[in-house]
Amino acid sequence: MALLSSFRSHARAAVIGASGGIGRAFVELLAADANVRSVSVFSRSCLNWDSEKVNWHSIDVTDESSVAVAAEWASRDSLLDLVIVATGILHREDQILPERSLREIDPRAMAEVLTINAIGPVMVAKHFLPALSKDNKSVLAVLSARVGSISDNRLGGWMSYRMSKAALNMSVRTLAIEQARLNPASVVLALHPGTVDTALSKPFTERVDSSRLFSPAVSAGKLLKVIDDSSPDCSGGLYAYDGSRIEF
Repeated sequence: MALLSSFRSHARAAVIGASGGIGRAFVELLAADANVRSVSVFSRSCLNWDSEKVNWHSIDVTDESSVAVAAEWASRDSLLDLVIVATGILHREDQILPERSLREIDPRAMAEVLTINAIGPVMVAKHFLPALSKDNKSVLAVLSARVGSISDNRLGGWMSYRMSKAALNMSVRTLAIEQARLNPASVVLALHPGTVDTALSKPFTERVDSSRLFSPAVSAGKLLKVIDDSSPDCSGGLYAYDGSRIEF
């Protein structure tokens, strides 16, 4: 089965944030894809995979030198066709929680969420975009969220997370404009995975209808289809798992 049918044969992919639920699902699907030659996987903790296609390397997206080394390692043999950034933070034990009101805003927690969710992916783009193939279709896709849409915000709350994803969406739009000049065949996408049954969303899924709660594999499969269907005309946009475009 080939999920990446619009890419060149024997495509090379990289997944940053492979230890998370969706990131791991991306790796598993790509490793099983007949059209993918290799998958470079990155995370802070060491990961082992059964597939000979998969190779692990450490990365810390909050440390630019770590990102630069990772990008050089990933493109050591040839340029990449697909880079997926699946890093992100919504909560961490009792130290970081989505705010329900202004009274709950903690500037240190907010700064960390913005660093991981917005600045980290930009550092990845800075070092991985030059490693994308220029002769064929190539894609940099980052996991964003519908709650990062300013026009779609009708409930308020979750200020740090909303801010970080809105900033990420803006960076995707800006990167796409620059990439159109440097690499016209490339695509830069922000993706909304839906509500996924992962550790990130676990505390907030009790009221989610089971038909709208995706497994990581289902969400990753839908997003790979969005990626495969994308073209340079899509670059700079935020797209949901069903391929619909979400206005910023």
